[in-house]
Amino acid sequence: MPQLHLNTTVNAPIEIVFDLARSIDLHILSLEHTNEKAVAGRTTGLVENGETVTWRAKHLGVTQELTSLITDVEPHHYFADELVKGAFKHFKHEHFFEKLGDDSTLMKDIFDYTSPLGIIGKLADFLFLEKYMTQLLEQRNHTLKQVAEDGRWKKLPGMKSTF
Repeated sequence: MPQLHLNTTVNAPIEIVFDLARSIDLHILSLEHTNEKAVAGRTTGLVENGETVTWRAKHLGVTQELTSLITDVEPHHYFADELVKGAFKHFKHEHFFEKLGDDSTLMKDIFDYTSPLGIIGKLADFLFLEKYMTQLLEQRNHTLKQVAEDGRWKKLPGMKSTF
């Protein structure tokens, strides 16, 4: 059962980083190469506790749908989403936010997942899936950092431009 850990420092206030991490529209922008779309549940704006999002995207050559539930939101420090339906046997993605000095934020991701298919899934993790999932999270965080730092966040649905 792989557990991925990523730390990303963003030169923006914690409120902006927290909201961008919850933004459906930022997520879509960050994974354009997978043709990621929110197709059910919350499909734009910022996810809130108790909401679901169903994503459709092409990963590893296969179009898939995955539904996650937002299971906890503690503004502006933490939120979590968990798999409800999809290709994984299990996943939980925890997002932690820590205010650093001078309007910068440390964003920590912990992505804990179990692949389907028992030993075959474990082999897939070892051969390619863990690396693939890490790269997806890194791409998402890189885009979030860019959008937060260059001001494009002000144009995304649900983002307050009063920070």
